[in-house]
Amino acid sequence: MAATKYTYTEQKDTRSGFGDGLLEVAKKNENVVGLCADLTGSLKMGDFQKEFPERFYQTGIAEANMMGLAAGMTIGGKIPYTGTFANFSTGRVYDQIRQSIAYSEKNVKICASHAGLTLGEDGATHQILEDIGMMRMLPNMTVINPCDYNQTKAATIAIADHHGPVYLRFGRPKVPIFTSADQPFEIGKAIKMIEGSDVTIFATGHLVWEAVEAEAILREKGISVELINIHTIKPIDAEAIIASAKKTGCVVTAEEHQKNGGLGDAVANVLAENLPTPQQYVAVDDQFGESGKPAELMTKYGLDAQHIVIAAEKAIERKK
Repeated sequence: MAATKYTYTEQKDTRSGFGDGLLEVAKKNENVVGLCADLTGSLKMGDFQKEFPERFYQTGIAEANMMGLAAGMTIGGKIPYTGTFANFSTGRVYDQIRQSIAYSEKNVKICASHAGLTLGEDGATHQILEDIGMMRMLPNMTVINPCDYNQTKAATIAIADHHGPVYLRFGRPKVPIFTSADQPFEIGKAIKMIEGSDVTIFATGHLVWEAVEAEAILREKGISVELINIHTIKPIDAEAIIASAKKTGCVVTAEEHQKNGGLGDAVANVLAENLPTPQQYVAVDDQFGESGKPAELMTKYGLDAQHIVIAAEKAIERKK
């Protein structure tokens, strides 16, 4: 079977997918409300604010209070979307999320921009790389990490129909748009992007495009890659993971996150219990980030296409 070739004509930030998705879902559902912690422009919530000023709440730089307000609004049937940077959406307010949202399964959508190393020059204090782990450990929490503008928009719309807390992660840099504009988004359902037989690459977020580029390099070397987009890290699509690992016999996980606690560990949990399989991680290895250009940081910390290629070759060698 010939590999699918993914191309793009435009690059756009995933945070804009969130902003456009929020406006669209608000037009369909009058219970959708938006809260922002003094970052309306950065979160691309400005169009929502203009269209629905009576449904927009500017909480100021008071993220903990924003989470409490959002939790309270759900009691009246509202569907609050909170917006701030990923660092402030998780680390700064973990207690409020645990106690007021996750524990009582409140219908709050925690929407987090500027995640990962690709925040670039803002440096380690803002480049949170632990957020997926923090959120997936919480009972009742759904964790979603889409790969491009179109998928982020689709996810933003879809989570309004899901009852319960959701952590939606996206970013600042412009990245290729390579998924369909009219795609359905099914929470918890992985997407097989390329069929292959030698090694599986499970990728999430910005690393999906890097994996697309890695697949092309590996194909030139005669290696058949199965590429699966894991946009939902919790609940993880265990069925898709087991089926692909059974076919290829070795896997790579690729994510813009710490090695500990993210997609790699979620996949490893599934495989350890069902089908022990050689696995290589492409992730940040127990380090904080630093200031720099996003692309240079991705290379330095081992998150680019070339590092995915190296990981795939190691996984195949271990299988032998």
